[in-house]
Parts: sequence; C-alpha cells; structure tokens
Amino acid sequence: MTDSLNTADALPANPAEVAPERDLMSKFDGLIAERQALLDSGVTDPFAIVMEQVKSPTEAVIKGKDTILLGTYNYMGMTFDPDVIQAGKDALDTFGSGTNGSRMLNGTFRDHMEVEQALREFYGVSGAIVFSTGYMANLGMISTLVGKGEYVILDADSHASIYDGCKQGNAEIVRFRHNDVEDLDKRLGRLPKEAGKLVVLEGVYSMLGDIAPLKEMVAVAKKHGCMVLSDEAHSMGFFGPNGRGVYEDQGLEGQVDFVVGTFSKSVGTVGGFCISDHPKFEAIRLACRPYIFTASLPPSVVATAATSIRKLMHAHNKRAHLWENARTLHGGLKAMGFRLGTEAPDSAIIAVILEDQEQAVMMWQALLDGGVYVNMARPPATPAGTYLLRCSLCAEHSTEQIERVLGLFRAAGQAVGVIG
Repeated sequence: MTDSLNTADALPANPAEVAPERDLMSKFDGLIAERQALLDSGVTDPFAIVMEQVKSPTEAVIKGKDTILLGTYNYMGMTFDPDVIQAGKDALDTFGSGTNGSRMLNGTFRDHMEVEQALREFYGVSGAIVFSTGYMANLGMISTLVGKGEYVILDADSHASIYDGCKQGNAEIVRFRHNDVEDLDKRLGRLPKEAGKLVVLEGVYSMLGDIAPLKEMVAVAKKHGCMVLSDEAHSMGFFGPNGRGVYEDQGLEGQVDFVVGTFSKSVGTVGGFCISDHPKFEAIRLACRPYIFTASLPPSVVATAATSIRKLMHAHNKRAHLWENARTLHGGLKAMGFRLGTEAPDSAIIAVILEDQEQAVMMWQALLDGGVYVNMARPPATPAGTYLLRCSLCAEHSTEQIERVLGLFRAAGQAVGVIG
C-alpha cells in the first residue's frame, strides 16, 4: 500500500523549474510605446484632458486657460440650465446620493418612474425603459431582442456599443456597407425568410457626422419582414419638429420598432434608454441582463434628466440656433479648404479629415494652445483608417465664439500646412 501524495512533495524543489508567469498586460506594450512616443514629442496627451473648471456649456479651464469647448456632446447646452440643476439638488436632498440596488430590487425611486414618463411624453409612445448608460441600452436591447437562430443586421460603421450588443447575444451577425441601401437589400434577401431579424441603424454616425438614409433603409427592412432599431443618440433634441431624431425628421414614426438614446448628449446628464410602442415591450425588463444586473441611476441624475427632457420638448429656438451654428462652422471651414466628413452640415458633428496622426496631433495641439478644445479621433474608432478633428457644436455657442473658432482653425491649419 502506498502513502498518499503529500502536496509539498508535488512542488518543484527548485523555484526556477516553475513555468514563467505570463504577463497578461504585455499585449498592451504597443499602445504604451505609442503613447509614450507622443508624450516625448512634447504634445499634451489628447486622451487625458482634465477640465479644471467648467464655466458654462461652451467654456472650461484647461491647463489654467479659458478654453472654448468644441468637443463635447452637450448639443443643447442643458448642463447649466437652472431648472435642471435645481431638480438634481432637490432629489439629492429628498432621496440621498444613490439607490444601492438594481431596478428589479430596491433601485426604482419616484424619479425613475418620472423620467420614463417624460420619455413617453417626449416621443409620444407607450413604452420607455431607462438604462444606466447609452452603451448599456444598446448592449441590453440587442442581446435581448435577438437570439440563437435569429439575425442582427447592422451597418459596418456602427458604434462599438452596437457591435458589443451583437457579441453578447447568440444571434448571427450580418454587416452591410455603410449607408448602402442596395447592399442592405441584397444581404437581407439571402437570409432565411422564416428567421427573426433585427436591422440596427443609427440616425447620425458619430465620427463623420453623416446621417443615414433611414427612410429607404426602413422600407427595405420592412419588405424583408425585419424589425428595426434606430440609435438616435446623436440626433435627439434637435432633429425633427419635436427633436425626436432623424427617424422623426424623415417621417418614420410608427415604422421604427425601437429607438435607443442617451442622456449624456442633448439631455446633459448620464444614462440611456429605449422607447417603443410594441405592446410586449415591458417584457424586456424581465429578460434583459444589463438592465437586471446593474445598479440603477442615482435619483439626482434621473431627476435632472426628466426636467431636461421636458424642457427639450419646447426648445425650438435652441434647435434653430444649433443648426445656424452648424451651417456657419461647416461653411467657414469648407471655404478655408479643409477636407470635411460631409459635403453639407448634416448634423451638429463636423469632422475635419487629416492625412496622418502627426498632422492631426499638431493641429489639435495648436488649437488647444489657441484656446479651443476639439476631439482627436484615430483608428480603430475612425472609419477607413482616417484621422479626424471632430467638432461637436452646442446650441449655446455664441456667434462670437464660432467666429473665434474659425480664426483659430485658420491659424492652426496654416501653421501645420493643412491649408494655404
């Protein structure tokens, strides 16, 4: 009879015989080196900007200097609205700083119900569900709606949250060429007619600021028996007669089955949502993992969102001024000779396309030094390996600020050699 093996006897006598530890962080060495090379060149890290003070929706202090904000998604300038701020303060006093639970347990407070009602009124629909972020809204809706044996069909340039929602689910994923109605039609025609299918579209694409031909795409989707989800994150507040988004602007109310949006852009706070008129929509709450297994938004956040949404229902002058700003900036940059992401001011996003990262970084730094902050975007976030300086306009930008921005772009573009 043999003795049982002692654990200590099974260990190598020499520690050197132990297999070397695999450093899971080594896969990021390339990114670390690239970032360090950028910093060694003396450039401010574009992805580590700190807002030392925010003075208004359009101005902040960055590196001790007053700076025009042209790189936030504060499209309607609601972050400093007095009524919105007061609603948040009142909720803090009444309910405290957090919910300490999920919506399915103890995390539904009065203002969670109130913001969902505000969404129903804003969109004129029967159903609204609020998520903790816009990312979670796409993640949750797509992965819950489409399952094994079904198909999700999406634009190749879709946002990361849409792709991640597809990955989390078990559906087959089919991509079509960006904004290509014919390619969408062709790919849908190859799929089994009896299978459930969801076509996922975006009203405004956030990198170049181009809009989708939703009217034609929805018609194709319905011809093939598909349901449609439209992400209106970058269009809510200022597209359409009521600010509901591109789908409203193109006359598609009643034809889009689900609309996803966010509070972190035009609403001016944080959170995500989906609205629908489907009679079974409430069942999503019982099946959606990103809704069930995450903490609910703090009461102050949903209180500010509800107030902001109700004010956006009547923000016609703000909408008009935002579009005026977009036309002025787009026209001015185009006249200077900059290459832009769209031929016309299609949205509140105006992207300046540059040749390479060095040119983009130099231009971005020159603008920051001059007193204007824009977003620098690069692969893999950008399509087709392009480098962008992405401007996001606000309804609160004054005419004087836009003129100053144009002057700084001219000076920076000439200094870097982008324009003559």
